[in-house]
Amino acid sequence: MASLENKVIWITGASSGIGEGIVQALHSKNVKLILSSRREDALEDVKNNCANQENVKILPVDLSQPETLEAKTDDALALFGRVDIVIHSGGISQRSFAMDTNINVARRLMEVNFFSTIIITKALLPSMIENGFGHIVPISSLVGKFGTPYRSSYAASKHALHGYYDSLRSELWKKGILVSIITPGLIKTNVSLNALTEKGDSANVMDDGQAKGMSAEECGKKIIKAIIKEKEEVRIGGKETIAIVVKRYFPKLFSKIIRKANVR
Repeated sequence: MASLENKVIWITGASSGIGEGIVQALHSKNVKLILSSRREDALEDVKNNCANQENVKILPVDLSQPETLEAKTDDALALFGRVDIVIHSGGISQRSFAMDTNINVARRLMEVNFFSTIIITKALLPSMIENGFGHIVPISSLVGKFGTPYRSSYAASKHALHGYYDSLRSELWKKGILVSIITPGLIKTNVSLNALTEKGDSANVMDDGQAKGMSAEECGKKIIKAIIKEKEEVRIGGKETIAIVVKRYFPKLFSKIIRKANVR
């Protein structure tokens, strides 16, 4: 893809964190943006910071309500007549031991992080295929490649993204559909503050690694570069991304390291 010129880009989770960082990286370019999250007031704040506000539309979406997502996708398509690129940035994390975590918390994590992306993707695909182009960008995580303590169901939801979207890419490449899976490491966002505890409450604690991580705006810039280059998968972050290589080639060493890692 030479550029994003005139592309219609739908971003979920756009009110904060990586989603907002992506908006910051895009808003001054000649693109049309659809911004979604649960919080309409926060989306308005993000839009107000955009340069070309006439090309920015707000569409409130609650990813935990699957029964609403097909209709919301129809609404997104109606705003500019199409969606060229969808960036699945909305999500929620976890801070609890697997054995203590209520099954409803695990289900909520899977619903928001995994199933919502499938519903939206499947609803968009017919129009993308008809138009001869579509680019789907799930935001995964380093724990989409390996598990760590306190992240069991979160890691499972992110692993699921890789399995599903790798398969989808292999099925639809002849129809002009691209898939870029983004695996961020430690990014300075509120993800740990909003993470779910074993009972489904917000953790309300900022992880040290998160606080010292790459800025969301810098992460957003790197994601846009990956999309333009049509990368199938890209790691974004600092030295923590080396863990993927260690896990692949030195699994026993990785296991010893991750047992002792301070991941809270």
